[in-house]
Amino acid sequence: MSTASPVRPDAAAPPTTGWSSVRSRVGVYVALTKPRIIELLLVTTIPTMVLAADGWPSWTLLLSTLVGGAVSAGSANAFNSYLDRDIDAVMNRTKGRPLVTGAVSERNAVVFAWTLGVISTLWFWFVVGSPLATVLNLVAIFGYVVVYTMWLKRRTSQNIVWGGIAGCMPVLIGWAAVTQSLSWAPFLLFGIIFFWTPPHYWPLSMKFKRDYANADVPMLPVVATTRRVAIEMIAYSVAMVLCSLALVAVTDMTWVYVAVAGGAGVWFTAGCVRLYLRAQRDEKKLREMRLFHDSITYLSIVFAAVLVDPFLPNAWTVGLF
Repeated sequence: MSTASPVRPDAAAPPTTGWSSVRSRVGVYVALTKPRIIELLLVTTIPTMVLAADGWPSWTLLLSTLVGGAVSAGSANAFNSYLDRDIDAVMNRTKGRPLVTGAVSERNAVVFAWTLGVISTLWFWFVVGSPLATVLNLVAIFGYVVVYTMWLKRRTSQNIVWGGIAGCMPVLIGWAAVTQSLSWAPFLLFGIIFFWTPPHYWPLSMKFKRDYANADVPMLPVVATTRRVAIEMIAYSVAMVLCSLALVAVTDMTWVYVAVAGGAGVWFTAGCVRLYLRAQRDEKKLREMRLFHDSITYLSIVFAAVLVDPFLPNAWTVGLF
């Protein structure tokens, strides 16, 4: 007579094996890199490279720069996931991330982040072949991991303003990959993203204000009134639009770009004004997530205009100088 215990119907299923196991394992490491953020960074890199080349750069250069940028951003985001694991654990929005659930060990996450960082550096040096882009890549990783995540995020309500510099670096890297130099044009593109970042991220911070408060992260919407946040968003939006229009003075942009960038800028800034008015009236529904999504649409429209502009007839250029 067997003494073995019967199999309970609610017993845990055996671990997944084979291809599905590999796919699941790869998936948790991909999640560490925050791929949705990487997508947004690459959206700005391609138009920048097209503008720098005044047309399509070589496909080899374009693809190699995009791969290097994705690996670099993945490294920075993986470091961020490790350093912010305590914050992620107490925020509803992030408590499902791999380091919180235990899907990836802390040691493996750090090794993975370092590996991606080393690979991206070597990639820019040997494959992209741009020492300047390599240095800028290292500055981007250092800025996001050390300046933003380790230093600013938990100390100042302006954390996302200065920490957002790292998110502006892909345009400098893309320009350097094409021209092996920098000029006013990439810095103005940098300025567009720099001033765009606060009115992009603060609406999200408003939505999840309680999460950030519980995690003791002093995002501006946590420590300031909604009206003050909205006023600052309007100011940053105006500066963003001015940067986008100033690009005309240092490039051969056409009237099409001016119309698109100006129109999109007015539209998005008007959204910030409406948020301020709703806050002033103490409305409960601020529609902050709509503005968050609108900010992504705005950036996509402006950089789409940058992408298309070099292929338009020279007769359409503004010709300031």
